Amino acid sequence: MARLAAAILVATLAAPAFALTPGDHAIDMRHAGMERRYIVHVPPGEGKRLPVVLNLHGGGGNALAHQQYVRMDALADREGFLVVYPDGTGPIPGRLLTWNAGTCCGVVQADDVGFVRAVLDDLAARITYDVERVYATGLSNGAMMSYRLAAELSGRIAAIAPVAGSMVLLRFSAQRPVPVMHIHSVDDPRALYNGGLGPPFPMTETRLLHPSVEGRLGEWAKANGCAATPVEAERREWVNSAGQRHTAARLAYSGCRAETQLWRLTGAGHVWPGGVLDYLPWLLGPGTRVIDANEEMWRFFTRHSLPPSARM
Repeated sequence: MARLAAAILVATLAAPAFALTPGDHAIDMRHAGMERRYIVHVPPGEGKRLPVVLNLHGGGGNALAHQQYVRMDALADREGFLVVYPDGTGPIPGRLLTWNAGTCCGVVQADDVGFVRAVLDDLAARITYDVERVYATGLSNGAMMSYRLAAELSGRIAAIAPVAGSMVLLRFSAQRPVPVMHIHSVDDPRALYNGGLGPPFPMTETRLLHPSVEGRLGEWAKANGCAATPVEAERREWVNSAGQRHTAARLAYSGCRAETQLWRLTGAGHVWPGGVLDYLPWLLGPGTRVIDANEEMWRFFTRHSLPPSARM
């Protein structure tokens, strides 16, 4: 009886304080002296240890607008995973938010790696999730931040899938090989694929010197033990309503200790493939359906889990 009572006590202490119901929940928390927020989308169903996808908005955005734009929740409901949309920081609460991803972006140099760690801890107090299947993605500045998480929080992040934003850490030393699937268009007008000084951020004169996508991904591939040059493994095409042809080539590195891939698109702008089509085209360029980023990254994520020895 004593052993049974002890087991019940341990289970009670380990259980979440309350269970999040299916749907969307906006959660306020305080971290490092700042008021922060994240949205979590919970799929239907109960009693499962669900995977988690951290989905980070782009610079100047916010969690709610990003959630509506990328349209990941429908896939989460179908496949059964949690989607967490955190807010970055900025001088105006809830607006024009950014992530401290390295050399980009914003005026508030917040401890965003620590914030994401705190979000995962806070989420664990609210719902049971699979700690070995926590993934990160994001758009633009959010993509840059997902690279920082892979480098500095690899004990919690099983794999990443950045979209339209390259790694902007001046230097990195990955704690372990981390699987990466990068998605980027060579015709991106803002996060320049081949690198160089990008256009000013909206309503500012601030410009960012973008690194080469293939150059920085090549550094990550080297850290993952891959061969130097990727090989094209797949190609797709799509024609939009204006008759413009978009292509997508999936380039895969070989010999890796952690899978490393690049979806290299043409025709698309600074966008989330498969998201709301032609969202702010005057700013971001053409949307695309040549691939569905949500579907491709989820297929990629399901092949990877965090090694138990790496957990922290």
